Amino acid sequence: MTRYSALIPFLPARAEQLVPVAALVQGSALHRLWSGQLLGLEAHQVFAHTAGLGLRIPVGTCVSLMPLRNPMEAVVQARSLARITGHPFVAGIGPGATGFQRAVLGHPYRSQLTAVREYLIAFRALLDGVETDAGAEYFPLEARLTDLPHPPVELGAGVLRPRMARLAGELADVALTWLTPPAYLREAIAPALAEGAASAGRPMPELTAVVHVALRRPGRDPVELATRVASGHLTAPHYTDMLHRAGIPVDPTDPAAGARALVDAGVFLTGDLDQVLAGLAAYRAAGVREIVLNLSGVGLAEGPAVAVRELAEITEAVTG
Repeated sequence: MTRYSALIPFLPARAEQLVPVAALVQGSALHRLWSGQLLGLEAHQVFAHTAGLGLRIPVGTCVSLMPLRNPMEAVVQARSLARITGHPFVAGIGPGATGFQRAVLGHPYRSQLTAVREYLIAFRALLDGVETDAGAEYFPLEARLTDLPHPPVELGAGVLRPRMARLAGELADVALTWLTPPAYLREAIAPALAEGAASAGRPMPELTAVVHVALRRPGRDPVELATRVASGHLTAPHYTDMLHRAGIPVDPTDPAAGARALVDAGVFLTGDLDQVLAGLAAYRAAGVREIVLNLSGVGLAEGPAVAVRELAEITEAVTG
């Protein structure tokens, strides 16, 4: 059965701003509240603050960028949030764009797959209380964490293309996707996840899709909303390559045209409520186990209050 969750639909400037959306998750059939990588208020701290206010809900990251966080510190944060919230925490990680890696580390990872593999293996070892691999190329840790009882921490991996999906199938509990059309998930990503899981003799990770959504409203231009929320992704080579593979023509030098292509293809999902529900049904049919409603385009253009109200309207329709 497919679950519905929500992404924080704005960039929080104060921790208290999470209260309405966290209260919506707590009081509705939404499963979890997710955050992408925040470079203002830090996501783990904002989630902990919200739990301290009494809104103890399941949360997760989709994704936390590896160059910013050593695996050991990432596990400490993940275990802490699981214990503070009292719910399983999904620790989604990803390498980020090579330009971001260069800006933070001075150089990109020589091999994206090797770097992610090492991070996932180190993360799992620390979670399981065993020694990490001191001889790893990117994350040479020699450490073991002391035992800390807590609800489960699920390890998530950001997945856009089949090779990373196979790796996630081997090592992750959750495969996290972003801007991925449902047909591409069904035909390219799900088979690769299954192949990786079979090679490792383990269950296939749950497939989670973050889906950009905005209802049709008078005076609202969905292409403008898609441009606001996705222009950074539309200039990143790993996203443009994925979209080309999925049959969506995007040009990294023209993100506005790319945003229109996302709207035309239904990847930025818009229309009346029935049209949005039909678009979400395509993700269910593609085998997605958790659909994360992302109203960040609305939040960026019209403010947090409008985004949370619209999220509540869509939530009632999909879970009612």
